[in-house]
Amino acid sequence: MPLKEHDFVELDYTGFLKENNDVFDTTDAKTAKEHHLQGATGKLTICLGKGHLLRGLEQKLIGKELGKHRIELTQEEAFGRKNAKLIHLIPTQNFIKSGVQPQPGLPVEVDGMMGTIRTVTGGRTIVDFNHPLSGRDVTYDVTLHRVVTDAKDKVAAMVKALIGQEGQVSMTDDDAAVKLKDELPKQVADELSKEIVSATGVKQVTFSKA
Repeated sequence: MPLKEHDFVELDYTGFLKENNDVFDTTDAKTAKEHHLQGATGKLTICLGKGHLLRGLEQKLIGKELGKHRIELTQEEAFGRKNAKLIHLIPTQNFIKSGVQPQPGLPVEVDGMMGTIRTVTGGRTIVDFNHPLSGRDVTYDVTLHRVVTDAKDKVAAMVKALIGQEGQVSMTDDDAAVKLKDELPKQVADELSKEIVSATGVKQVTFSKA
């Protein structure tokens, strides 16, 4: 049965540049190690259309059957075109005063924006604030393992996607209780609860410290 928007699906993926097959993202630990990538955690459960993955990728997974798929994304569908307005010339002395020795390839933060130093010449440093993969066509090899229907698994997937950590989820009828390592501020907990209820169909989600 084709996947629909808002379906929960368990999947694996590896993303690589179309031009040279360089791997830039993967869920597979072995592949991550081979390409010096971090953060691979194995199979991932997402809610399609919620932006848990690259939006262009999620949109192309809608309508697909379970199994293996190769998904090609243009630069517009992936990380966008390069924007010349996001390439800035900054006095090198500004970095040195902040204790940073600028060099090509160094990630830096300037006025709350993350960028990458491209060149350092004549007292001037060129910083590119575009996404590092902007202007690139990319390809994803995706394996869609199963549609997730269990409410507890859905809640757990949403918690991990929204706050980046595992939660201990328990269900009582249609209510979910989530225990986390750290206590959440009430406003944050309320917003997360609304988002999870909307996506999963449970009636209520409460958070507490484990």
